[in-house]
Amino acid sequence: MSAMGALGKIIFYSMITLIVLFTAIIILILSFALSDSTTTVMSSNTAPVANLGGDQLLSCYLRTQSASQVSVTWTKKDLKGNVYQYKNGAAALKEQSSQFRGRTQLFPDALLTGNASLLLRSVRMSDEGRYTCTISSSESGGTVNLHLWTAAFTAPTFTYTNNILAANADRWFPKPNVTWLDLDEDVLDGDTSFSKSPSGIYGVLSTLSPVNASGIYTCRIENDLVISVSEATVKGSAVSGDTYFSFSGASSLRASAHLSAATTSVLWCILYLT
Repeated sequence: MSAMGALGKIIFYSMITLIVLFTAIIILILSFALSDSTTTVMSSNTAPVANLGGDQLLSCYLRTQSASQVSVTWTKKDLKGNVYQYKNGAAALKEQSSQFRGRTQLFPDALLTGNASLLLRSVRMSDEGRYTCTISSSESGGTVNLHLWTAAFTAPTFTYTNNILAANADRWFPKPNVTWLDLDEDVLDGDTSFSKSPSGIYGVLSTLSPVNASGIYTCRIENDLVISVSEATVKGSAVSGDTYFSFSGASSLRASAHLSAATTSVLWCILYLT
């Protein structure tokens, strides 16, 4: 066997070893995910997106229809002190971080059914991060992790003047992209400009022209966290808009993309060697 052939085999089997190790890591990650899904403590949304300045409910509950002697602790990664604590039938806020003082609330009546969801008021950018909800009761207990994302988003308002349709949305963060579509979902050429407040929040002004005086158009404003889809209906000189929002788990999407890229690179190496 030639030296080149031997070297090729060594590289080939090294790549196989890497694939096996990589697969083992994926299985380990999946096992952790599955173990979380079978725990007695659950969350209906482990990646909520909160609108800055608004209120956000962080979901956490026991998988039970009744609970007694319930204690709850909410913590945040890298935070000194806790977010909220409830024990012995009352709030225990001695060790609560000043960041959350006066901004958090549990619902004692809901605790009777194992619901320990936390209401967070007046969400700030600094609130973004990983939270852990820990519940103990006479029946069962456990923990669940959530990642709170913070964003700013508003539905656009529409105006129509001189065959120009304008969409104005004054609060967006992170900076979004804007796409205009016609009724057949073909992309149209719009003109979009942004303003930025001292706090870093973007204002969006996007125009479309020329516009049919009896047409229906879609304005899509989106970033990694929030997608706003608005249908603007033009009738003569008037225009009306109907908007709905959807939210994406940006962290999960990025992690999946990086994982996929790494897997693809290794596979290409093996294919090349074989």
